[in-house]
Amino acid sequence: MMGRQVAQGALFYGFRLDEHVPVDHLLRRIDGVPDFGFVREALASSYSANGRPSIDPELMLRMLLVGYLFGIRSERRLCEEVHLNLAYRWFCRLDLADRVPDHSTFSKNRHGRFRACDLHRLLFEQVVARCAAAGLVTGRDLAVDGSTIMADASREKKLKGADAADELRAGESISRPVAEYLAALDAALPPDPDEPAPVDPTSISPTDPQAALTCKHGPARYAYAINPLLDLDTDCILDVEATPARFAAEVAATRTLVSRAGTRLGIEPASLSADKAYGSGRLLGWLIDRNITPYIPVIDRTRQRDAFFTRDAFRYDREADAYRCPADKLLGYCGTNRTKLVRVYRSRPADCTACELKPKCTIGPKRGVTRLVSEEARDTVRALAGTDAYVHARRRRQRIERVFGHLKRTLGLRTLKLRGLLGAAEEFTMAAAAYNLQLLARQAAPA
Repeated sequence: MMGRQVAQGALFYGFRLDEHVPVDHLLRRIDGVPDFGFVREALASSYSANGRPSIDPELMLRMLLVGYLFGIRSERRLCEEVHLNLAYRWFCRLDLADRVPDHSTFSKNRHGRFRACDLHRLLFEQVVARCAAAGLVTGRDLAVDGSTIMADASREKKLKGADAADELRAGESISRPVAEYLAALDAALPPDPDEPAPVDPTSISPTDPQAALTCKHGPARYAYAINPLLDLDTDCILDVEATPARFAAEVAATRTLVSRAGTRLGIEPASLSADKAYGSGRLLGWLIDRNITPYIPVIDRTRQRDAFFTRDAFRYDREADAYRCPADKLLGYCGTNRTKLVRVYRSRPADCTACELKPKCTIGPKRGVTRLVSEEARDTVRALAGTDAYVHARRRRQRIERVFGHLKRTLGLRTLKLRGLLGAAEEFTMAAAAYNLQLLARQAAPA
């Protein structure tokens, strides 16, 4: 006989959430990995001892983590999913009768209390510590790279870079991202004379001024760069940094990542792998000074002159600190340029005037050759190229591309929801924490 389902409301139910969350569910495998007890300690000064109790900040952080774990980018949708999904309720410590916080509560707290105490960074560092305890941090061979994430800003709205700050200050109302941008300008230190002069952007978004205009993936878009420091032995993200989508900013972030890994994790890596964009002499020298072997292709522009002898045709005499030209004439040291990055060597006009090779060398009265201050570090890295260790490290470096694919496809980190550099840093840090938790979950999964 064909059965018929008849809905009849029962007066009493015997129901336990714990019994309805599968044993192999991701949230059950990671439950208890982060100890959320730090939340109350970090936010203690942000709440008054009197008045009506607020929404539990641990609940909000758990809900945000669920959003990053399952690629739920919208806070409205996140609240709906937690309301409907039993596993999400169980992880957030919500019973069936408990109300889910309103989506507006997240905005007020994440831009206020959470950001003031850097709560997301505290969560990420605790997850990395749990990864280290589980054997997922070796700290020997590391890799770094940057990947662009589109900002929540229209490319059609632009301000000229030179006039942007004055126009933004003259506006009737100043949004949070604009206020952060102006505060960063006011707090900026004078440029370091030993560093290359910063390049001012040609255009700035009035919606998100700290984002950079990039053409890396098709038409120009405003974007930020996520810069993770990856343990190549385990694929664990040891640290992450947010920068505008500019190569110079991404390379500078490498120093921050390596230094912070040493300070906070006690990691002293043996090697660092990266692509050619990181092959500047300054970074290579900085790594070598710290006994870190850079498996990075060297940026080399010595062969960009077609009609004349390139610098390769000139032999450097280290003892005399001079160059010998193809005619065996001396090019002496003349000084360092204004940026203090390049040493200049020039020949004597008398040597060039009577030289038979002058048509192939220069059209001027004398020939000059430049040598980077960090040329010794570049020579050291050039000597590594082609070795078995170099080839192996370059092959392993590609593992970081899989991390970017996971962050974008699985966790939905393609376009940022929050604006400003602080917003990008928050999203990148939470996404990296979610990635590491999934890594821990895979390790704990039964064979």
